[in-house]
Amino acid sequence: MRSTGLEGRSVVVTGAASGIGRAAALQFALAGADVVVADLDRAGAGQTVKQIENDGGSAIGVIGELSEQAVVDEVVATALDAFGALDVLVNNAGIMDRMSALADTEDAEWERVIRVNLTAPFLLTRAALPHMLAAGRGAIVFTAAEAGLRGSAAGAACTAAKHGIVGLVKSLAVMYRSRGIRANAIAPGSTATGITFDVDARAHGPGVIGPGLGLSDRIAFPEEQAAALVFLASDAARNINGAVLPVDNGWCAV
Repeated sequence: MRSTGLEGRSVVVTGAASGIGRAAALQFALAGADVVVADLDRAGAGQTVKQIENDGGSAIGVIGELSEQAVVDEVVATALDAFGALDVLVNNAGIMDRMSALADTEDAEWERVIRVNLTAPFLLTRAALPHMLAAGRGAIVFTAAEAGLRGSAAGAACTAAKHGIVGLVKSLAVMYRSRGIRANAIAPGSTATGITFDVDARAHGPGVIGPGLGLSDRIAFPEEQAAALVFLASDAARNINGAVLPVDNGWCAV
């Protein structure tokens, strides 16, 4: 089996209690990495850690809201204390909005979605960068979304947040490519995860974009999205930087 270059690396995966994040944490561990499982869901994170350990891997959980600086600091400190480094950061945690059109987007919906989907990855990346820069290397991978590629895959809040993620990826790639840092993202299409949708089907936003969501005619497994995350973090992708990889069965090509 060809080495991925992930053996012995320290990897942080957010949103790792379920779905794409759990699948990614498991795959990184199978590739030989030590994994920090970060999530708000204590029980789910514990299950991920236990599964990794049962498979012979090494993992530790950090529980908390990743848009809070104290939790971000704990995640980074845990990686450094437990594994001696922070080599890979996977900013995967995210939530969906209510598909609200801008005029119908309430402050609470906007602030929650932006905080979880954009501010939290910003805070964690900012905290991880000094350690990666000191080491002269690092891979940062984000889970964006179809909403980061188009205006018809989510409401105003999630669309803005995921477009922001794409902007962060490109900015990171330009700013730090000469210092050994790579930043990339995947843009998943429909995937069987635990993310729930609180949508008022009678509202304007869902009525406009709902029909287009059916263009993705295949629902992916979380493991398929995770494989793309692991690839982008691996040495096989050493010359890929600033890219957003659709993993959507061609949805973005329609």
